[in-house]
Amino acid sequence: MELLGSPASPFVRKVCVMMAEAGITDIPFAQVAASPLGGEDRLNAANPLGKIPALTRPEAPTLYDSRVITRYLDATYEAGLYPAARLWDVLTIEATADGIMDAAVNLTYEKRFRPTEIQFAPWMDGQWAKIARALDTLEGQWLSHLNGPLDMGQIAVGSALGYLDFRHDDRGWRNGRDQLAAWYAGFAARPAMVATAPA
Repeated sequence: MELLGSPASPFVRKVCVMMAEAGITDIPFAQVAASPLGGEDRLNAANPLGKIPALTRPEAPTLYDSRVITRYLDATYEAGLYPAARLWDVLTIEATADGIMDAAVNLTYEKRFRPTEIQFAPWMDGQWAKIARALDTLEGQWLSHLNGPLDMGQIAVGSALGYLDFRHDDRGWRNGRDQLAAWYAGFAARPAMVATAPA
């Protein structure tokens, strides 16, 4: 198997953090370029959507979408990061974090690929509004879970918040969310997070 991705992607980081936390060390990483305007041929051949991450498998179709990959790795390596006793909570928190990543990556693409004079401010504000609501939900409803035993919900949230720091620090996501910020300060210090921090 081989993981295709870019270290700057929060979705790729989520998979890499999961692998580190689970002690998965036998899957090499291959850096590829992805873009909404068309990624490189190797990626497009592996994933027709041209998105990262993608997990190639010998004699089997490539898996793509970070949630598919993490579920597959969790089952294959028996990592226990989707515990049955709280599975629906884990999946909901992971979906919330992935939604933050989706909106944040959309903001990044808008600024990177669309000329300044035609960037659509109301659309960008709408993307940030999604992020803000999700952050408020994490702060208001899910802190007890985030402070519990490690699972994929926490890994996804940590990866999402790290991406906000990396690409959208000027938005000040911590403002009014002291408990979530305090949780992230501790989570970001985990070796798996430090080792995968985008530069």
